[in-house]
Amino acid sequence: MNDLPAQRSLIVERTMPHPPEKIWRALTTGPLIETWLMANDFQPVVGHRFNFRATPVMGWNGVTDCEVLALEPPTRLVYSWNASGEQARDGLKTVVTWTLTPVEGGVLVRMEQSGFRPQDEPGYRGMGGGWPGILGRLEQVAGNQ
Repeated sequence: MNDLPAQRSLIVERTMPHPPEKIWRALTTGPLIETWLMANDFQPVVGHRFNFRATPVMGWNGVTDCEVLALEPPTRLVYSWNASGEQARDGLKTVVTWTLTPVEGGVLVRMEQSGFRPQDEPGYRGMGGGWPGILGRLEQVAGNQ
């Protein structure tokens, strides 16, 4: 019998009218990532540890600890997305997977954030409400390059 707590994923998909290379560049270039997501020190290198940084809000210190887990240009990017600082021990420990699939007229962008535990419900709800708008900003940034 499996005693592990149930884990959930958030999945957001959006077809964007851009070549995959433009989306890939927006996903993997630090200054571009900052325009659609958060300030960061991202490098497109497997094993690179980096942070996303934003203004702290109730229940979140504004820092997300990440590590690049997989990089398959220009179709797949995977990184951890974890709580930082004092919140790291019991906080959010998830994985974000970006998958780009060419389709007629553009690319299907799929974002999956997996590993939400029952105690992560506030993060699940917050990120669930946030990702659709984030993908909208990603599409704008990719189109403006």
